[in-house]
Amino acid sequence: MTKPVKMTCLDCGAVNRVPGDKISAGPKCGTCGAKMNDGKVREMDPAALAKATKNDDLPLLVDFWAPWCGPCRMMAPAFQQAAQALGPGARLAKINTEDYPKVSMKNNIRGIPTMILYQNGREVARQSGAIPAKAIEDFVRQKSKVGA
Repeated sequence: MTKPVKMTCLDCGAVNRVPGDKISAGPKCGTCGAKMNDGKVREMDPAALAKATKNDDLPLLVDFWAPWCGPCRMMAPAFQQAAQALGPGARLAKINTEDYPKVSMKNNIRGIPTMILYQNGREVARQSGAIPAKAIEDFVRQKSKVGA
């Protein structure tokens, strides 16, 4: 058994410890039963964002977006495609800056879409502007400890 990996459930906010060798097996939250890492982009709220960015060992790429933003809507399918391609090694989530404007201020978001990569309790890198799926994948792989 490998070292446990801390992952915050993006549904209920519970912090789970998952054996490192079981991450690709589709672990579920011990509190609510939600899938922890299923290759899908998840919507977040500020509480889940704060907890996940502080606790998670796995890379977490958060897209700060708004429904009225054309480039944000244009990038959404690429973001989902990147989530599937990155698989169990990283998680991708979105937070709606229109619903949660204080999150934008707290994270110094000056324009959208902006993606921030978090790992091991800190911000690792950020990228502004709409980019294709391959560029999103490369960004996560180059800036974090995710294998190719």
